[in-house]
Amino acid sequence: MKKLFDELAYKVSKMVTEKYSTSFSLGILALKPSIRPSIYAIYGYVRLADEIVDSFHDYDKALLLQRFKAETWNALDEGISLNPILQSFQETVHKFAIDKPLIEQFLHSMEMDLHQMDYNSDLYKEYILGSAEVVGLMCLQIFTEGNKEIFENLKPYAMKLGSAFQKVNFLRDLKEDYDILGRTYFPNIDMKIFNNKIKCQIENEIEAEFKEALVGIKKLPSSSKFGVYLAYKYYLSLFKKIKNTPADKIMNQRVRIPNGQKLSLAMSSYVQYRMAIL
Repeated sequence: MKKLFDELAYKVSKMVTEKYSTSFSLGILALKPSIRPSIYAIYGYVRLADEIVDSFHDYDKALLLQRFKAETWNALDEGISLNPILQSFQETVHKFAIDKPLIEQFLHSMEMDLHQMDYNSDLYKEYILGSAEVVGLMCLQIFTEGNKEIFENLKPYAMKLGSAFQKVNFLRDLKEDYDILGRTYFPNIDMKIFNNKIKCQIENEIEAEFKEALVGIKKLPSSSKFGVYLAYKYYLSLFKKIKNTPADKIMNQRVRIPNGQKLSLAMSSYVQYRMAIL
């Protein structure tokens, strides 16, 4: 029965999420049960693409990504894939009528990661749009469950949240991106002189995006509000820890939030959520 294969496909996407991200896994658990599998499917899909460009150093990344793109469009056209992650993704895309240009923009940003680039302001914005903002919009189409009016109203906030998350990731992964992957995403910055002043400028930008994104989180449907708020709180906690870490240490270590602290944060966030948002 195909139902068994579909169940397996979503289970694989869930396992990928749990393996790669404790933060997002806990956030997804706070969503309405009926939409959790689809969010796992989105995460599993973007994680697989990320792994191609970030981790498979001993293989032809360009060839693998090109194959991944072709398999994506085949799965969407045919309504089936033997790759469980692509299967759950194409089912989700069709179920929630996720816009194809969002997928195209995401894949374009993945292609950008195949090359060492000097990011100016325009390329920086283009990369963040595809790697983070459109992923937020894919999730928003699931959260709003086909309500176009609510989607359009919340769209700018979802993009700000995705952008803030991505920029926090850039700061957290600064050392690895620069030393191992040869990437510097922040525009017009010489990493050889990365200092607290430069770091503070980036942080001010992120702080403004977090503040704006929270306005939109408060307007989300109840089915997704706490789950997104929890992810927001995790990233805000990570961001605050990064802010309190000097620039020279950021360049030499990866800032993390221990899992025990994440669980504590989940409980305190629920109390704050009940008091401040509902």
